Amino acid sequence: MVNKEEKMRHTLSHVLAAAVKELYPTTKFGIGPAIENGFYYDMDLGTEKVTEKELAKIEKKMRGILQRKFKMVKEEATRTEALNWAIEEGQELKKELIEELPESEQITFYSMVDGGGKILFKDLCKGPHVAESGEIGAFKLEKVAGAYWRGDEKREMLTRVYGVAFETQEELDAYIKRQEEAKARDHRKLGKELDLYTFSELVGAGLPMFTPRGTILRDLLADYSLGLRKRAGFERVWTPHITKVDLYKTSGHYAKFGDELFMVHSQVNGEEFALKPMNCPHHTQIFASRPRTYKEMPIRYMEPTTDYRDEKSGDLGGLSRVRSLTQDDSHVFCRTSQIKEEIKNLVGIVQKFYTSLEMSKLRARLSYRSDEDKYLGSKELWKMAQEKIREAAIENELDFFEAEGEAAFYGPKIDFMAEDAIGREHQVATIQLDFVQPERFGLEFTNEKGEKEQPVMIHHATLGSIERFMSVFIEHTAGWFPFWIAPEQVRVLTVNNKVAPYVKKICAELEKVVLEEPVENNKLRLTVDESDDSLGKKIRRAVALKVPVVLVVGEKDMEKGQVSVRLRDKEEVVKLKDLAIYFQKVK
Repeated sequence: MVNKEEKMRHTLSHVLAAAVKELYPTTKFGIGPAIENGFYYDMDLGTEKVTEKELAKIEKKMRGILQRKFKMVKEEATRTEALNWAIEEGQELKKELIEELPESEQITFYSMVDGGGKILFKDLCKGPHVAESGEIGAFKLEKVAGAYWRGDEKREMLTRVYGVAFETQEELDAYIKRQEEAKARDHRKLGKELDLYTFSELVGAGLPMFTPRGTILRDLLADYSLGLRKRAGFERVWTPHITKVDLYKTSGHYAKFGDELFMVHSQVNGEEFALKPMNCPHHTQIFASRPRTYKEMPIRYMEPTTDYRDEKSGDLGGLSRVRSLTQDDSHVFCRTSQIKEEIKNLVGIVQKFYTSLEMSKLRARLSYRSDEDKYLGSKELWKMAQEKIREAAIENELDFFEAEGEAAFYGPKIDFMAEDAIGREHQVATIQLDFVQPERFGLEFTNEKGEKEQPVMIHHATLGSIERFMSVFIEHTAGWFPFWIAPEQVRVLTVNNKVAPYVKKICAELEKVVLEEPVENNKLRLTVDESDDSLGKKIRRAVALKVPVVLVVGEKDMEKGQVSVRLRDKEEVVKLKDLAIYFQKVK
């Protein structure tokens, strides 16, 4: 059911179009829906160019239109009437939409009609809308972007103007404040400032490269995830980065995602290969490489590996959407009777991992199939799998909600949703139940009776895509990473070169420090800034890189056998003899 806020936002998209029409009369209009927190309209402005500089002018015109106190009037039309309207108005994009409507579908228009009966703007639309302009709350135009008509890169590029809207000014102000905070936390901005990763036009869009600092961060994340799963009985495997396309035709991925494959052709015999976009089909082949018995079950594989997907250039964005993504992938092959215990183990891994990263507020989305004909396997099989997922969520006391249409094409899943520091929710870890791929690949093992039995496959990723998770984690922490995972944990700053011998003693003490969990054998990562720059400049440099612990060493500290410690939120003095113990308590 459409709520009042959605109706208001949809109506505002019409007000936006009306304002643009008055300012740029030859504009051709595409679509203008309500979206989360606001609305947009796609428009072909011809030779006119609208940038963010013009937003204030358009917004002023919108407010002027609202002052005319219009009503939204619905009107039904025949197909012929609708087409004639589009032709007379010169609205070719609307004409295309009308021509594609099913013959049986009722065509409707909505008009903004003022108190004098004048039509301010008329648009092809299914609605719904608010009844009158007085029901519209606070709004603000936000940005301008490009958008291909119908999402097709081969079609014309339109101008998309976005706006945000809420029922009250207070809600709008709060949203704007959150957006400003999000902008300050943007991982694309922080990634550059913290020297974590980079892109190169010569390498290609969507193909990130990680600096030494960024590589430390991603390796620590991956190693921690691997360590947790190793303790849960997972064994590491390795698979090649290319494969015959036949593998994905058998799994069903080719039919569903064939257009996302990077194709590779052999120059020797013309054989067709693909860069692997996922790992589960490869792991089925390791399972199938020799006969299996019930005594071996469950069999658990894990592989941190880079996959490749031919994403559209317009969909790429920092680390959140890339063409090379590294997954901390896992697959369990087990008996039906072992599903609950295996899911319980995986839930425990997820909860421990995200608690260590200070992201312990997790909700679980139980992602089910919809009635669409896009899933593999029988509905009976899906019903049983979804019941198993729900039972597991209840038994593990997860805070869960159910969502139809969010399942993978081969099975239902538990998607863990983490809330970040500014209240945004992100899908992170996942546990997926799969009866389909074992059937398609003919996987089997011998049971106690000497009969062949088909295993169940459980897909799991603790991080998912490491790149995408890093984008979430950087923004969640604003670059102030928990001490144990900070790329550079300690920086020693010298006031002058007279303290150099004392700094060597400090470093010797710090080398004794070995941090405990969550990362095993984690020695302190430290640097020493002995440059001739002023102390103030050294401190600013360390703060800019968000080094969690800064040790300042001057002659007075050397005389007293102490170190001045600067943390993010406080300063204190620690005796040299107590320094190793001190760092065992730093969080």
